[in-house]
Amino acid sequence: MAAEAASDSETAEALAEAAAQIERCERTSGQLELRALLGGVHDACNVYLGIHAGAGGTESCDWAEMLLRMYTRYAERNGFETHVLDVLPGEEAGIKSATVHVVGPYAYGYLKAERGVHRLVRISPFDANKRRHTSFVAVDVAAEVDEAIEIEIEEKDLRIDTFRAGGAGGQHVNKTDSAVRIVHLPTGIVVSCQAERSQHSNRDRCMKMLRARLYEREEDLKRQEMEKFYGEKGEIAWGRQIRSYVLQPYTLVKDHRTDVEMGNVNAVLDGDINRFIEAFLRKQGGAG
Repeated sequence: MAAEAASDSETAEALAEAAAQIERCERTSGQLELRALLGGVHDACNVYLGIHAGAGGTESCDWAEMLLRMYTRYAERNGFETHVLDVLPGEEAGIKSATVHVVGPYAYGYLKAERGVHRLVRISPFDANKRRHTSFVAVDVAAEVDEAIEIEIEEKDLRIDTFRAGGAGGQHVNKTDSAVRIVHLPTGIVVSCQAERSQHSNRDRCMKMLRARLYEREEDLKRQEMEKFYGEKGEIAWGRQIRSYVLQPYTLVKDHRTDVEMGNVNAVLDGDINRFIEAFLRKQGGAG
C-alpha cells in the first residue's frame, strides 16, 4: 500500500498503519507465549495475597502499606478485582499485615512470581536524623483451590476468635463482633477476615483462605522448597529477598532471581511490575 500510494502523506499513513499492526501482533504473540507458560495446576485460579511487615519496625509497616498499594494498582492495570479481606494497622504508621483476594483469570499464575521477601532501601521519613534505612516485607501467595480438592480440616484443630472490626466499614462493622480469626493449631497458620458485614460470612471467607494456605503448604512440603523462600525459621530479613527497591542513594528496582532491573522506582510502586513477573515466568518455564 505504501509503495502504491499517490502521495508522500498517503505513504506515511500506510507505513504508520503497518507499524501499528506489527506492534499489535508482537504484543499479542508475547501475551500468548506468556500464557503458554501458565500451565500449572492452579495457575488459572484466583489468589490470596498476604503482606507481612518484617524487620524494620515502623519503617517496615510503611513499606508493607506501599506494597499493598503497588499490588492494588497492578491488579487495576491488568483487569483483576481486589478485595481487601483483612488489615492490621501499624502502631505508628502503615500496616503490620494485610490479606487481599485477587480475582481474575490466571491471577495466581502471575502473582506467584511475587512470593518472597521484598527489600526497601531509603531515607526514612520517620528518622529525624534522615538516616538511610533498610526494611523487609514478606509476600505470601496461595491459590484459591477448587472445592472439589479434598483438604482435611478437623474442628478440634481450630481456634476461632471473633472481634470487633476496625477501620472503615460503617457503623455496623464497628458495633458488632463480626470479624473472625482462625488459628490452625497443628501448623500455626492464622487467617482472619473483617471485610464482610456478618460473622458467618467472614468465617466462610476464613475457611476458604485456610484451605488455600494448607494446600499451598502441602505443595511446598512436597517440593521441599520452603528454604528457597523464607529459610528454616521463616525469617523476614536480610539475605532472603527476591527483589530490592532502592530509593537512595540511587533509584533502582532489581529482581535477584532474574537480574531484571528498572530505574523508574515510582512506576514500579505504582503497579508497573509486569516486566519482573514475565521474566520470572519465562525463567521458570525455561527451567522446566
